[in-house]
Amino acid sequence: MTTGGGTPPVGMRSGLVSYGDEEFALFLRTAFIKGAGYTDDALDRLVVGIVNTGSGFNPCHGNVPQLIEAVKRGVMLAGALPVEFPTISLHESFSHPTSMFLRNLMSMDTEEMIRALPVDAVVLIGGCDKTVPAQLMGAASAGKPAIQLVTGSMLTGSHRGRTVGACTDCRAFWGRFRAGEIDEAEISEVNGRLVGSVGTCSVAGTASTMACVAEAAGIALPGSATSPAPTADRMRIAELTGRRAVEMARTGLTIDKILTAGALENALRVLLAVGGSTNGLVHLAAIAGRLGYALDLDRFDAMSRQTPVLVNLKPAGEHYMEDLHRAGGVPRLLRELRDVLDLDALTVTGRTLGEELDDAPEPFPQDVIRTRERPVYPAGGIAVLRGNLAPGGAIIKQAAATADLLEHRGRAVVFEDAADLAARIDDEDLDVSADDVLVLRNIGPIGAPGMPEAGYIPIPRKLARQGVRDMVRISDGRMSGTAAGTIVLHVSPEAAAGGTLAHVRTGDVIRLSVSERVLELEVADEELAARADRTPPRSRPAPGRGYGRLFVEQVTQAEEGCDFAFLRAETIRGSVPGPR
Repeated sequence: MTTGGGTPPVGMRSGLVSYGDEEFALFLRTAFIKGAGYTDDALDRLVVGIVNTGSGFNPCHGNVPQLIEAVKRGVMLAGALPVEFPTISLHESFSHPTSMFLRNLMSMDTEEMIRALPVDAVVLIGGCDKTVPAQLMGAASAGKPAIQLVTGSMLTGSHRGRTVGACTDCRAFWGRFRAGEIDEAEISEVNGRLVGSVGTCSVAGTASTMACVAEAAGIALPGSATSPAPTADRMRIAELTGRRAVEMARTGLTIDKILTAGALENALRVLLAVGGSTNGLVHLAAIAGRLGYALDLDRFDAMSRQTPVLVNLKPAGEHYMEDLHRAGGVPRLLRELRDVLDLDALTVTGRTLGEELDDAPEPFPQDVIRTRERPVYPAGGIAVLRGNLAPGGAIIKQAAATADLLEHRGRAVVFEDAADLAARIDDEDLDVSADDVLVLRNIGPIGAPGMPEAGYIPIPRKLARQGVRDMVRISDGRMSGTAAGTIVLHVSPEAAAGGTLAHVRTGDVIRLSVSERVLELEVADEELAARADRTPPRSRPAPGRGYGRLFVEQVTQAEEGCDFAFLRAETIRGSVPGPR
């Protein structure tokens, strides 16, 4: 029963409860282990914790029970003890007011449970948009060996002979419905076709983006990002993930040895090459911040200029995640990017990225993953904008925008917040034309609060009926990675924090130049200063208690990942991408 001396305790002997008597603490724990039906042999095994994020409110995690069984099988085959434990589960469509509001809470839950429980390594099972970032943020802060297992994408469906999938097609059909092109009967019919199975969105939305960047960062097994949720491939990956977690525990391969500056750069590179979600940039900034790295937006933009979009995946392209899997997945993409990657970055396999790519399957002809000579888009999917409207930066998903609108000058039509937008956007008397710039403020991290995906401002109904499909839209919020359009996001500082966005008036002229990376409000500095003096930023009443109060008091701006300031690493180690 003794805990012994010398080497640190592992397995069920580690992390004993503080009763002031370690021997008694172990005695008591052993009694409860036996009460759960275990034998004394459990005390002699390494323990791999398996994070269970299954929930009846999370269809993206509908295969979690099967994944857990496969991970357990892998852990036991490797001679260790698997123990599952629950944390918060977030689904994009079932998290009021927004899953982003709760991401940091999930990260805290994940971190503290990893710290509290006697686990020598942990398998993080997640999939839906904010779950993988929350898990990696929490695990990065906890510092134990950890490996990511994504739940996988849903299967596609079919509508009248056309392949469809959530959620780019959701938005496309809804836009057609708003424009009067399809009727109630067809929109109801397509609603039952868009989600073909459990699993995450089948396009380059945030979930698929984070799956790809997790693999690129080396924190998930090679080839594990793209297999769909219901497939045998996904179950085999789960088993292999369990086996690998045991080896990571044995060798002490902690998360900080994997998520280095080089690994984070690789992740940012793949974010661009996939044409991935703009949310991915916020999440990677938050993960980097937990490890002591600051996101350098200007260096990221320089990386974007030299990294074309190579994956032909909706919304920037044509295909779906199951097509990307059949085309060779992330390993095939990494081979195309090999000369611009940090090949010395360590992965969860214990080998470097370069060594893994040396053993990657040989490429074969296909059209989903392009070569650098034949890209889907000639530059990275995301561009960084600056100017007096966004001194802290703003971003645009240029690969999914309308080319003719990337250089634009137009009159602002301002909406004060999401409620104002909902009340007026479809008003037949709204003074708006196709050349105007729609501006929505007070939907940032503090202003909403929670930075909802409301940046995908709908086209005013009267313009949609005229055939208008895109307009320049600007906000301090986010948009779904499944969405397309000429949409400027993450304007920083946000309006509620005193940013220039708070002082834009309907009728002001805004200039957007993606080629010059400029977002400019054509109003004199003196006039802006006068407006700031006359009209302080509008803010909602701050929550008086609870998590809402903590959120508003501690949340950072988008370029710092919208994390809580007190959760970021205490020591700054550098910036990513690093200087070249």
